[in-house]
Amino acid sequence: MTGDGGRFVLSQQYGKAENRLVRVDRDTPRHVIHDLNVTTTLRGDFAAAYTEGDQSQVLPTDTQKNTVFAFAKTHGVDQIEDFGLALAEHFVDDVAPVTGARVAIEEYAWDRIDVDGSGHDHSFVRSGQSVRTTAVTVEGGGDEPQTWVVSGVKDLVVLKSTGSEFAGFLSDEFTTLAETHDRVMATSLAVRWRYAGSSGIDWQASYDAIRQNLLEQYAVVHSLALQQTLFAMGQTVLEQHPEVVEIRLSAPNIHHFVYDLARFGLENDGEVLHADDRPYGLIQAALSRPDARDAGAAWEARWSS
Repeated sequence: MTGDGGRFVLSQQYGKAENRLVRVDRDTPRHVIHDLNVTTTLRGDFAAAYTEGDQSQVLPTDTQKNTVFAFAKTHGVDQIEDFGLALAEHFVDDVAPVTGARVAIEEYAWDRIDVDGSGHDHSFVRSGQSVRTTAVTVEGGGDEPQTWVVSGVKDLVVLKSTGSEFAGFLSDEFTTLAETHDRVMATSLAVRWRYAGSSGIDWQASYDAIRQNLLEQYAVVHSLALQQTLFAMGQTVLEQHPEVVEIRLSAPNIHHFVYDLARFGLENDGEVLHADDRPYGLIQAALSRPDARDAGAAWEARWSS
């Protein structure tokens, strides 16, 4: 889009970021909670709001917030993918100036508090292992909308105390890192995968199985490099899940250095380590099927500062 007499090209989007929503299902005495962080982003012909301050085509971000909470009541949030689809389709189909919508959701897990060997009906403890994510994008609306679903997991912190090497790497006059054939390897995984479609998928079963694939590959692959482990993870997911056409993995290397105890007359056979969170190596990989449908707007996110 152009503005200011056509001298500049304007790209724009807007929305309501990080709506913290908790939905309690109270249909039975055994309650279920869904703890979400929902971000809506709308795209369309909103240029006049930027170039002239004309808000006549702008759906307020406060209205977007209200819509999120109202849909939590009317549609439920059992599966975040379905909830995201319902919201995105509403914005594109029912709000005239909107030509595209992206709904990104994070879901925080809670476990039932154990009382006398069984989970309590309505008391929970926050589970901090990882965060489930999805980003649903709808463009066009009408009879032939374009829809993409990208789901994933983040903050999946994993560590293996052996079975990892890093040797044979390129070196130059600034290289000081020593080769190792036995090291602690740890990372906080952020993994996202793009589905082939947006219907007929058991979202929960798919998520659970993919998460387990990632963990198993991390555990069983004798890693010559974190890069190798990421490739094995992505390859396994694509091999075992025909509903997935692309996967992207990001892994910050949480370094664990053997602490120097020799100066105190103590041996340290890799037993005492210093965990150093920065600076860190950031290893990333993306795998896709050669015949995968074009990604279109699937990976487009809200801009960060």
